[in-house]
Amino acid sequence: MAILGLSSMNHYSLRKRGIFMLKLICFTLTVFIFCEFLIYYVVIIQCHWPKLKNQTLGTNKQNSHSVLKTIFLSDPHLLGRINGHWLDKLRREWQMERAFQTALWLLQPEIVFILGDIFDEGKWSSSQAWSDDVRRYQKIFWHPDHTEVFGIVGNHDIGFHYEMTSFKLERFSKVFNFSSEKIITRKGINFLIVNSVALEGDGCIICRTAEAKLIELSHQLNCSLKEQNQYKKSCSNVDKVPISAPILLQHYPLYRRSDSECTGEDSVSLEKKNDPFREKYDVLSQEASHKKVHSGISFFKEIFTHKYNHKVIYARGAFLCLQDILSLGDILPLL
Repeated sequence: MAILGLSSMNHYSLRKRGIFMLKLICFTLTVFIFCEFLIYYVVIIQCHWPKLKNQTLGTNKQNSHSVLKTIFLSDPHLLGRINGHWLDKLRREWQMERAFQTALWLLQPEIVFILGDIFDEGKWSSSQAWSDDVRRYQKIFWHPDHTEVFGIVGNHDIGFHYEMTSFKLERFSKVFNFSSEKIITRKGINFLIVNSVALEGDGCIICRTAEAKLIELSHQLNCSLKEQNQYKKSCSNVDKVPISAPILLQHYPLYRRSDSECTGEDSVSLEKKNDPFREKYDVLSQEASHKKVHSGISFFKEIFTHKYNHKVIYARGAFLCLQDILSLGDILPLL
């Protein structure tokens, strides 16, 4: 009887322990699924596109044919072989992939711009390392055919100005179909893509090419204005674009002395807010900034307002809630 009672107690203890382990496994799996999958839906579903009034008809009804849903991302900095530990890369890239794919599924954007520094080591990576980085990028930022994704060059992709070479620029251009200084038009909205690394103004070969192309595009934009009668003769062989103020997209942020005016819960810490920025290194030069660029490379998720000639443009950090898209049109003057 004593042996039978002991056996029953052992069986009960094992059964209780087994139930506890099953509960622990279920709890662990639930936490894992929530933290690695569901959390992205919980966060990004709170983002939504702004409700725009139809100014033409004077109603609140949105016309899907005249609204362009656009996402701006910046500075993914996919780690490379030199500075990237495999575990760190695995963690970061999984989070980026889940965030991007969830945003595509929930928000259904028509076009996505990645505003530079797609790679962290593109400025010095070998051909083999570059191919590996590109393969990982294509996996993370996979997108359906009905969504366009444009990559814009940054200093970590091809190097700072004095590290930039034609080889690095061409290598980037082949992968991303990137062409320095070109206009992309979607639904009557003109996006002007610029290689900001080439805005040094020192007359280098790549810089001269970029400046010449910008002058050519400026002429094209001016010729597209109906009221520009003085351009009739010189515009006879120019391809016209829709009449709308161009939105300049590039990597470097607009000139500002520091982050002292940046606000928001995710802005830079107080002790660093007054650290001065260096022109042509941390930010664009003052001269280039007057072109009003919607740019990336903002390492903190603040909203910073740049005011020039009574116009306002918002430069936002990487991967924010996406309802605060610029009011497209009437933002940028012609070059």
